[in-house]
Amino acid sequence: MLIKRLATDRPDELLLARRKWLAQCLKAGAGTVVLTLAGPQIAAGAGIVAVRVWPAEDYTRVTIESDQRLAAVHTMVRNPDRLVVDIDGLDLSPTLRELVAKITPNDPYIQSVRVGQNRPRVVRLVFDLKEDISPQVFTLGPIGQYQNRLVFDLYPVNPPDPLWKLVRETEDKQRRFASTPATEGADSVAGAPSSSEEDAIAALVRQFEDQAKTPATPPLPANPPVAATKPKPPAGTAPTPPQAPLAQDKAGKSDPSDDPAPSRFKMRRLLTVAIDPGHGGEDPGAIGAAGSREKDVVLQIAKRLRAKIDAQPNMRAMMTRDADFFVPLNVRVQKARRVKADLFVSIHADAFVKPEARGASVFALSERGASSSAARWLANKENAADLIGGANLNKDAQVARVLLDLSTTAQINDSLRVGKAVLAEIGGMHQLHKPHVEQAGFAVLKAPDIPSILIETAFISNPEEERKLNDEAHQEQLANAILRGIRGYFARNPPLARSPSV
Repeated sequence: MLIKRLATDRPDELLLARRKWLAQCLKAGAGTVVLTLAGPQIAAGAGIVAVRVWPAEDYTRVTIESDQRLAAVHTMVRNPDRLVVDIDGLDLSPTLRELVAKITPNDPYIQSVRVGQNRPRVVRLVFDLKEDISPQVFTLGPIGQYQNRLVFDLYPVNPPDPLWKLVRETEDKQRRFASTPATEGADSVAGAPSSSEEDAIAALVRQFEDQAKTPATPPLPANPPVAATKPKPPAGTAPTPPQAPLAQDKAGKSDPSDDPAPSRFKMRRLLTVAIDPGHGGEDPGAIGAAGSREKDVVLQIAKRLRAKIDAQPNMRAMMTRDADFFVPLNVRVQKARRVKADLFVSIHADAFVKPEARGASVFALSERGASSSAARWLANKENAADLIGGANLNKDAQVARVLLDLSTTAQINDSLRVGKAVLAEIGGMHQLHKPHVEQAGFAVLKAPDIPSILIETAFISNPEEERKLNDEAHQEQLANAILRGIRGYFARNPPLARSPSV
């Protein structure tokens, strides 16, 4: 009987190469064999340095930091929704297993994660999802305090729209406006638009919602709670503004209720201030001698400022981030432009190599170079936030380049005016680093149609100022000073009417 050897019976090429290599080592001596074997075994698998999870409404980020560059392949699996990731060249380790416990119940997109050794040198991660997501998987090289990073950004398929969210958050204030006639004195505070000017953007958003309702949908109560509506637009593209003017739609309709339904009452034009707490997530910003992180203290100050602005009868605030997660610089600008902001205020805490440096500063954009070498150094440091925080440069680079080229002279002049007003108020309660508004090429200030300033509230690298930045009373004073500066600017420079674009 003739027995033919099958192809599967033959050793694969890797096994043949290994045998040949071992034979060569044996000829060289036993001691050489031990050393040669030890080297490849140590270098074969990457070591996991840390795993981190940053859940947020915008997206959830999972970061695996390692001492070597990792390669991963990911696949989306349906029914139920799962993200499956295979990481090559890796053995399961206790550090990697920590990822399971880092998934919290309040994560908006990840239900749980499973980690296992799928096959030799391949670790599999399975993310059980709460809803359909659009994953972005990319790697980041060593920079700053970080080694190699493998990053998973889990974006919702229908992302939250900052415009819709802002309108819903201010609906109660608009309802009060509708039921309580405002005086001219209230309108003149902070240079607010006239009470006759309607917030066309908000009205269009709500009218689109009304048009999207089908007859089969049960009617909503007259005053639905704002929190009951999730701040996300319907699936698909952005809504197209209706052709008929809103004033004509409103004419002829009457509501016997003293408190008009949200789809009926007039939405007044409010001054919109975009507040941008610097850094966040993977990017801690500057770190003080006592361990204070810039991203934490500026978020606290920003939240205080938001509360004070929202308490004004004719103003509202939105934040580019309201939690500890990373937002690329160009996305911060996009969010402000999406809500048609009248002003953009980025809040930071300065740092320098010498702890003696102290004082607050205010910056505006410059198209012709920095106003000082220190301003140039600071702008370069802040612009590096995308590299440290972990921006997906393949995705964001083109949009960032467009924004860098759109800035106008008019925007810079307005930014200098508001910067001067804010700097004067801060100087009344805190020492200034420079008595004038400085200029440099900050990427986050390059919205072409929004006056934009960057406030360095103090030097967190100065031990005394670090203590002040963590003091609640000092944070309150800073927020009050910034608000006074903003009000003073708008009192002298009323904003232009905004075109209704959704």
